[in-house]
Amino acid sequence: MAIILSHPGATVGGVLTEIKTERLLLRRLREADRENIVALQADPETNKFNVVPHTVEGARELYDAWMKQWDEHGFGYLAVSALDDPEVIVGFGGVRYHEWNGERVLNLAYRFWPFAWGKGYATEMAAAVVEWAEREIPEVPVIANIMVANEPSIRVAERLGFKIHTEEEFEGAPSLHLRR
Repeated sequence: MAIILSHPGATVGGVLTEIKTERLLLRRLREADRENIVALQADPETNKFNVVPHTVEGARELYDAWMKQWDEHGFGYLAVSALDDPEVIVGFGGVRYHEWNGERVLNLAYRFWPFAWGKGYATEMAAAVVEWAEREIPEVPVIANIMVANEPSIRVAERLGFKIHTEEEFEGAPSLHLRR
């Protein structure tokens, strides 16, 4: 069960401050997180399922877009740390507005450092974020686009009740478009 804290009376344009789950603290990205998150996004090990891996420069551009999402909408990708050690970021994840095949959607994404893999953090983080999104922005569907080769992320999506909506090609490789 997630404890979700936001400003009183917040709407989609309001500000999500943090989400606490049984083991995790999910909080807004900060400028101080930039280098850690850029390094994570561009790390070769965390990109092993990407046909076109992220570069440091590309990760910096993405970080700028993620910060803009926060400024414009009051929510977006979140820094993820363990509740018992909130100073150490184990990854990031969340939802942000995205255009997919002409439809406005909330794109669910996450990335964790290898030392955090296999602990169920992705499922725990994603479940809390999807719960928040479906409650606060029910008119916009939450989707997950996952490369077919990324079996661990497909399992996470399936645990959350996502089903294959379409299979498409993305960056030259088969990709699944999943929805709840």
